[in-house]
Amino acid sequence: MATFLYKLGRFAFRRRRYVVLVWIALLALAGVGAATAPTAPADNFTVPGTEAQKAFDLLHERFPGSNADGASTRMVFKAPGGQKVTAGENKAAVEKVVGELRHTPQRATVADPYTAGTVSKDGSTAYTTVTFQVKSTEITDATHTAIETAAQHGRDAGLDVEAGGTALQASPSTGNSEAIGIGIAAVVLLLTFGSLVAAGLPLLTAIMGVGVGIASITALASTLGLSSTSSTLASMIGLAVGIDYALFIVSRHRHELMEGRDGEEAAGRAVGTAGSAVVFAGLTVLIALAGLSVVNIPMLTKMGLAAAATVAVAVLIALTLIPALLGFAGPKVLTRKVRKGRAAAHGKPSMGTRWARLVVRRRVPFLVAAVVALGLAAVPVTGMQLGLPDDGSQPVSTTQRKAYDMLSDGFGPGFNGPLMVVVDGAHSDSPKAAAQEVKQKISAFADVKTVTEPSFNATADTATLTVVPASKPSSAQTEDLVHVIRGHSGDFEKTTGAEVLVTGTTAMNIDVSQRLDDALVPYLVLVVGLAFLLLMVVFRSVLVPLKAALGFLLSVLAALGAVVAVFQWGWLSGLLGVEQTGPIMSMMPIFLIGVVFGLAMDYEVFLVTRMREAYVHGETPGQAVVTGFTHGARVVSAAAVIMISVFAGFIGSSESMIKMMGFGLAIAVAFDAFIVRMTIVPAVLALLGRSAWWLPRRLDRALPNVDVEGEQLRKNLAPSPRAADEGEREPVVV
Repeated sequence: MATFLYKLGRFAFRRRRYVVLVWIALLALAGVGAATAPTAPADNFTVPGTEAQKAFDLLHERFPGSNADGASTRMVFKAPGGQKVTAGENKAAVEKVVGELRHTPQRATVADPYTAGTVSKDGSTAYTTVTFQVKSTEITDATHTAIETAAQHGRDAGLDVEAGGTALQASPSTGNSEAIGIGIAAVVLLLTFGSLVAAGLPLLTAIMGVGVGIASITALASTLGLSSTSSTLASMIGLAVGIDYALFIVSRHRHELMEGRDGEEAAGRAVGTAGSAVVFAGLTVLIALAGLSVVNIPMLTKMGLAAAATVAVAVLIALTLIPALLGFAGPKVLTRKVRKGRAAAHGKPSMGTRWARLVVRRRVPFLVAAVVALGLAAVPVTGMQLGLPDDGSQPVSTTQRKAYDMLSDGFGPGFNGPLMVVVDGAHSDSPKAAAQEVKQKISAFADVKTVTEPSFNATADTATLTVVPASKPSSAQTEDLVHVIRGHSGDFEKTTGAEVLVTGTTAMNIDVSQRLDDALVPYLVLVVGLAFLLLMVVFRSVLVPLKAALGFLLSVLAALGAVVAVFQWGWLSGLLGVEQTGPIMSMMPIFLIGVVFGLAMDYEVFLVTRMREAYVHGETPGQAVVTGFTHGARVVSAAAVIMISVFAGFIGSSESMIKMMGFGLAIAVAFDAFIVRMTIVPAVLALLGRSAWWLPRRLDRALPNVDVEGEQLRKNLAPSPRAADEGEREPVVV
C-alpha cells in the first residue's frame, strides 16, 4: 500500500493544477445539486420492531386522517393569587387566547378547556391543546410567533400563561461555537507549525471536505430519504477527521523536507507513510459509523452512513488534495528560520521526547496512576440512568419547563406523560365490551391515576384509551407500569379476543432507550472486534491492538462517568451552566462511542505506526517509543486540543442534550489523547518490549502485508541527501 500511495502522492504533487480543479469541480457540482434538489424530508423517527411503533402504525391504518404524527402544543393557564380560571375575567381572558389560537397558521384543531374538561379540580389551572397539520420539523416561524403572541395576550390580562409541546421545538442555539472552534484550531495549528501556510492547509482542506460531503448529502436527501439532521453528525466528524488527516500528512511532509528531499519526493513519502496511517484510521472511523446500523433505528443508520461518506471524502482529500496544495506551497510550509537555514536540525529534545523518556523510565508508576485515575472517573457509570428528553428536562427558565411544572401541579406529575393504549378488536366478538374490560382492569393497576373512556374509529373495531400514570414520565414507576400493561396483554387477548398495545411518547421513549441499551454491547463487540482485526494487519501484532481496544474502553467509561457525575448527579453543574439534572440521553453513549472511537484510533494509528516504523528500521523497543513520540506527539496533541476546543464550544448551547454531547465528547478526547495514548500506550509498550510486536507465524503468513510503515519504500528508494551525508538516520523534531 505504501508504494501505491507514494506514487499517488507524487502524481498529485506533479499534476497539482488538475487535482485542484477536479476537487473544485466536485464541490461546484455538489453545490449545484444541493441548490436545485427538492426539500429534504422531515425527520421520521421510527423504531421498527417495538410495540410502540406497531401500535403507532396501527393507528395510522385504523384512524385515517387523524394526523397522529402532527405537531401539537399545550398552552397552560393559571389564575394568580389563589383565584380560579373559571372566574369571570379570567375565563374571558382564556377564551380570548383560545380564539386567537384558532387563527394560528398550520393549525388543525384547538380544544376549548371549558368544554373539553381540561380544568383542574381546584379550578386554578386549565390548558388547551392545539394540534397542527404538519410535523414539528415543519412548523414555521409565523406559527411560533402566533403562539407566543397569544400567550403574551393572556399574560397581559393577568394570567400565568406558558406553552409546551412538540410544536415549540426549535433549533437549539449554540452561539458562536463553530467559529470559536475554528479560531482556536487556527491558533493551535499556527503554534504547531510556525507557518501560516502550513497552518492554513488543514483548515482549508477540512472545510473543503465537509463542504463536498454536506452538499452531496443535501443533493441526495430527497432521493435517499435523508432528513436535515443527517448532516449534523457528518459535519461534526467530518471536520474533526479532516483536520486530523491533513495534520498527519503535512507534518510528515515537513519532516521529509527537513531531511533534504525535494518537494515531490517529500510529498510522495508523506502520502506513502502518513497516508497509509490515514487510510487505516479512516477505515476504523467508517466501521464505527456504519456500525450504528446494528441499532436498527433508521434515522440513526442514515446519520451514520452519511457521516461515513463524509469521512471517506476526507480520506480522499488527504491523499490527493493535500499533496497538490503542498506543491503550490513549496518550502513555505516550513518556518522562515528553517527556510533560511538558521534553525538547528538537532536542538534540545522536544517536550514529547522528554515525556516519552520519563514514561518509559517510570513505566509502572505512570501506568498504575493512569489506570486508577480513569477507573475512578468511570465509577459513576454504575449509576447511569438512560432516558429521552422531554419538557421536564428543559432549563427551568424556558416556557416549556414552566408549562410542564404547571401541569404537574394542577393535574399530577403523570399528566405530562400519558400512555396511549390501543385495543385492536378486529378479531373480537364485541370490540366495545373488550375496550371497557381493558379500561376496568388497567384502572386497578398500581400507579394508575385515571383512564379515559374508549374512543373508537369509524368502523368501531379499534379503540384508544389514555392512561395517566401517578408518577412522572421519566420515573421508574411509569416504566414499570408500561411493562405491567404489556405483561397482561396475553390475558386481555384470552378473555376479550382483542390485542392490547401500549404506545405514546412516553412508551416510545421507553422502547427507544431499551433498544439502544440492548444494542450497546453488540455495537461495541462489532466495532472493537473489526478494529482489532484491522489494527492487527496494520501493526503486525496481537498485543498492540488489544492494548488499543482496552485503552479506548477505559477512556469511554471514564468519559461516561464524568457525564453522569455532571448531568445526572449535578457535580460542577453550576460551573457548566447545567440548570436541570436527570437521566442521560439514551443516544448519548452510542454516539460518544462512535465519534470518540474514530478519533482515538486516529491518534493510535498515527502515533504507534511511527513507533512501529522505527522498530522495523532497527531501533530497540524503548528507542522506538521515544522516536514515535518525537515525531508524533506534538501533532497528536495539537489535533486533540483542536477537537477538545470544537466540542467544548457546544457546552454553551441552550439545549441540555447538545450541552451534554459537547461535554462528553470533549472530556472523552482529553482522556483518550492525553491519558491513554500519551501515557498508557508508551508505558505498556515499554513493559512489553519486543513481545509487543509479536505475531504468530501462521497468522503472520495469513494476514496481508500492507506495509504501513513504508519498509518497502525505505528499501527501494534512495536515502535522503542529509542521511547520506551523515551516514545515519537522525530524528527531527517537527
